[in-house]
Amino acid sequence: MSPAVLVRGLEVRSGAARLLGPLDLAVEEGEHVLLVGPSGSGKTTLLRALAGLVAPAAGTLELFGARASSPGKVDLCPERRGVGMLFQGGGLWPHMSVARTLRFALSAAGVPRGARPARVRELLERVELIGFDERLPGTLSGGEAQRLALARALAASPRLLLLDEPLGPLDAELRGSLLGMLANLHRDLGWTAIHVTHDPAEAARVATRTVRLEQGRLVAPAPARA
Repeated sequence: MSPAVLVRGLEVRSGAARLLGPLDLAVEEGEHVLLVGPSGSGKTTLLRALAGLVAPAAGTLELFGARASSPGKVDLCPERRGVGMLFQGGGLWPHMSVARTLRFALSAAGVPRGARPARVRELLERVELIGFDERLPGTLSGGEAQRLALARALAASPRLLLLDEPLGPLDAELRGSLLGMLANLHRDLGWTAIHVTHDPAEAARVATRTVRLEQGRLVAPAPARA
């Protein structure tokens, strides 16, 4: 059985500067991997490569057994990767209400129009935002905004969830609440997750293992499969 993520010799460059790699990494289905390292070590760059937002300069990337990226090429477009992404601060659209945000995400994911109202309600229930349909992001608390961003990331029923320091802007109580929600959803939905965090101890209870990046390379990385 193929792993959820298989990276071999991956490098990402910006001009002559190497931002990431070379690195090898295998992540099994159902894992919740914490990705840690100092600022500028390449953590977000790796997430962007996994999401199909940047093509590698070298190496290959496979997702769930399918070739997703090869040197200079994104073989599988972001919309077809089965990937959801949750950004620090949410990255919400300020002019879109809660429900409209989710309807837009469902439309982009190709969910039929007739199925969207029920799916919106299901997503709102999962992140405990029932009754918030017409609220704008600017009227939400930090925790509510991150829960909406999580619902948007889940709209396309992703098999792989990429979390880019989603707890950073929240206070300790809200971080604990969102971590509990992530743990419950991971159990219920069985996704695979790669979770960038500045505080691995904080998120250790949801993780299956931790890997560390320094200067674009994994420190003592787990070997890719042969």
